[in-house]
Amino acid sequence: MFDSRHLPVEDRFAAWQHITADTIYPMTISTECERRFEARLNAVELGDTHVSAQSYASMTTRRTPRLIRQSDPETYAVSLSRRGRQTISQDGVQAVLGAGDLVVYSTSRPYDSVVDVRLGTASSVLAQIPRSDLPLPWDRVRRVMAVRLSGCDGPGRLLAGFLTGLAADTGDSYRAADRRRLGGVLTDLVTAWLAHHVDATDRMPVETRQRARVGEIQDFIRRNLGDADLTPAAVAAAHHMSPRSLHRLFHDHAVGATVACYIRDQRLARTRRDLADAGLATRPVHAIAARWGFPRPADFSRAFRAAYGIPPGEYRRRRLGGAGADPSDRPVP
Repeated sequence: MFDSRHLPVEDRFAAWQHITADTIYPMTISTECERRFEARLNAVELGDTHVSAQSYASMTTRRTPRLIRQSDPETYAVSLSRRGRQTISQDGVQAVLGAGDLVVYSTSRPYDSVVDVRLGTASSVLAQIPRSDLPLPWDRVRRVMAVRLSGCDGPGRLLAGFLTGLAADTGDSYRAADRRRLGGVLTDLVTAWLAHHVDATDRMPVETRQRARVGEIQDFIRRNLGDADLTPAAVAAAHHMSPRSLHRLFHDHAVGATVACYIRDQRLARTRRDLADAGLATRPVHAIAARWGFPRPADFSRAFRAAYGIPPGEYRRRRLGGAGADPSDRPVP
């Protein structure tokens, strides 16, 4: 964790240079607003993969041949732009990024990065993945180096959502095994995303393809929870596969969860969130349930109580009535 606001103004930029060299990799950084410079960084290690959520004022960053000779982690850097305007240039290709855009570049090749924000700070999430962990040939991946790619559709949306989720968590609650698994998930998502753009899906290992497929299906389910007709059969049909194949895929790659259980648990998680939202306090419980695919109030009440040990109405009263934390407020598996 790093926050320049905790330091004297005259030390902030130098501290940012030091923390990025130590946490990410060495690079030269310059800015025209050194006296007004602000930056924050939250980094987490996921096995051999590293992720850092960053915000920063306007600056120029360069990775030079000399710095590469001094220290080359041999990684792919995948950046999700969240706020501000940023330009990445590498090997004669330039990407101009806005909010929601993704880009990949190599730490083993020189590059320039320019961040331009007139007010406030820009922000991004950076993932560093060892080149040896991606089963895609270099000559394919280099086709999309420093190319702006959307984080709003297809595999890009899955990757952007995962990175955003990681950025929202300090990682303090992760055990070592959790970190390794999350690193594996991230590597699979990056592989699927790059393979999609370089037409190299056939080069992906079967396990990676299947895990990426599960991620796509789970994303589809989360986006359609409000449809009361969302059933395992409907999910299978939408993905052009048999229900049996869908169930087998989930059993093998979703920690044994069934499709029906995943749909139910995601719906319950959304209703629980809305019931604890003071802005929705006047909305009837049955309306919240119907919004998330529970058209029959009695069925919803039974499912909610089975999951959390308390009726939905009582859960709402405890959460909105100032009674403090509810011991039944545990995560949905």
